[in-house]
Amino acid sequence: MSIRQLSPETINRIAAGEVVERPASVVKELVENAIDAGARDVEVVTAGGGLSLIRVSDDGCGMSAEDLALCVERHATSKLSEEDLFDIRTLGFRGEALPSIGSIARLEIVTQERGGSSGCAIIVDRGAKGPIRPAAINSGTRIEVTDLFSATPARLKFMKSERSENLAVSDVVKRLAMAHPQVAFTLVTGERASLKLPACKADADGLLQRLGRIMGRDFLADALEIAGERDGVRVAGFAGLPTLNRGDASQQFLFVNGRPVKDRLVVGALRAAYGDTVPRGRHPLVALFVDVDPRELDVNVHPAKTEVRFRDAGTVRSIMIGAIRHALEGAGHRASARGGQDTIATLRPVEPAAPSRTTGAAWSGVSSRVASVPSSSPLSDFESPQGRVHGFAEPVQAAFTAFSATGADASADAEPARADLMDSPLGAARAQLHETYIVSQTRDAVVIVDQHAAHERLVYQKLKAMLTEGGVARQGLLIPVIVELGEEGAETLAEKADELLELGLVADRFGPGAVAVREVPALLGDTDVDGLVRDLADEILSESDDSALKTRLEAVASRMACHGSVRAGRRLTASEMNALLREMEATPFSGQCNHGRPTYVELKLSDIERLFGRR
Repeated sequence: MSIRQLSPETINRIAAGEVVERPASVVKELVENAIDAGARDVEVVTAGGGLSLIRVSDDGCGMSAEDLALCVERHATSKLSEEDLFDIRTLGFRGEALPSIGSIARLEIVTQERGGSSGCAIIVDRGAKGPIRPAAINSGTRIEVTDLFSATPARLKFMKSERSENLAVSDVVKRLAMAHPQVAFTLVTGERASLKLPACKADADGLLQRLGRIMGRDFLADALEIAGERDGVRVAGFAGLPTLNRGDASQQFLFVNGRPVKDRLVVGALRAAYGDTVPRGRHPLVALFVDVDPRELDVNVHPAKTEVRFRDAGTVRSIMIGAIRHALEGAGHRASARGGQDTIATLRPVEPAAPSRTTGAAWSGVSSRVASVPSSSPLSDFESPQGRVHGFAEPVQAAFTAFSATGADASADAEPARADLMDSPLGAARAQLHETYIVSQTRDAVVIVDQHAAHERLVYQKLKAMLTEGGVARQGLLIPVIVELGEEGAETLAEKADELLELGLVADRFGPGAVAVREVPALLGDTDVDGLVRDLADEILSESDDSALKTRLEAVASRMACHGSVRAGRRLTASEMNALLREMEATPFSGQCNHGRPTYVELKLSDIERLFGRR
């Protein structure tokens, strides 16, 4: 078969296959055009999942009749300066979207140039371009796409359900709205407005408000501001606390020069920045905005412009990690506010049960005791109508005296809490419950702390700090502890002897399948050496051989910290509990344990009062 030149219609439909993958692709291209046109209010309307109708209206600069006639031609654009593909400062630049859409659907554009006296319109029906005609419209542009893929019906077989297509459209609009908080967005799917976002200020507060509307109130309450700049690269945005995480990465967003992109770079950067503060399999919530010189960036590497390529990706990654770590360390002991909210939500008021015979018997006992009081008692204590009648309430109240004395397990301090401790972030210790949980009180909240999880994080942070400073202090054992591990476990510990030495553990081979432990980290104090060594052997065996040394050391340190921390079931004095709270306040990442679980929850007094109907 001889080579032949394809027709313009076929060329456009091939191009449309690259640019227009689904209705959400059309919405993306049209909304990007609206933003490039300087719009401050964008409305998106869809029907039938976007296959029947897509209408995008904006209040941007609009177009003249001459520009309108040219905008539906292939590779016609106003966005490239001197045809330099490495100085792109707009979202669109190829000039392919409108002619590609017009080749596979019915496309109608109505526009009026800002400051113009009248509007104009054009229709492109499956590649057939109509004439320019007058139209009534205010300043701005309205683009309507109907019967999408009607010229290529085979593509319809690959479309998903209407709900799935609506979700994809919503995701596109949300991402663009996050990148441009100064623009108001309205999304109408079917008969209802599924998204309405008013314009926000173009500053950090305005951005956070926009992110909170999209990513949820939890993110708004637990977001940390991110800021970092070096070598002409600026990273800004917000990152959630480690205890605010999800089972998937759908709430991780990256924007480069105002363009929503998907890049594996952010995945690695977040993993490195959050490290061991997030449980395995969980993902933090983040929205990062990278600003870089357009000449240091290639955005022309993907037909849909959803991927970019940095000239110096290493620098960008380094700045991301540094900025996020700095914010997390600055958060100190903070944990997600959702923990307290979830706790309150589980405390549902219980409907009062009907009085039982037991209850009645108990009260009848009280009544009998009241009845047994000599009749002369209340009369003899009567003084006057304004005086107090003694002898009637006391017997009834006596039934509750058993509850007035606090049990030894619950009591933290018989004296009132010191005022200065009440003003501390984690408050003053008031009780220990089940010899596991510390209850403290602040001016406006009750805090419940898991003593083991909290102390585990504190020990772990100290071990990491010692590692950074050159090694962990060791203490020798008077009698070496012999641990039977089996041949594989003993050989594993022998191979990692140098790494364990850095962590303060000295263990040598001691016959077949056993090791002799001669020194342990001084920080752990009196610990279960046998259990510690067995757990370390399991931890090392589970780690891949190609893991970085730092990663392996931190994994082993985490296991050591678990053994060296205050165990659940240990009774603490009030001074010990308060010392633990103060150390938590001074230690970064103390809001979550080494496994990423929260170390405390805070119950606001206002929420507790609402729980009991006091508000």
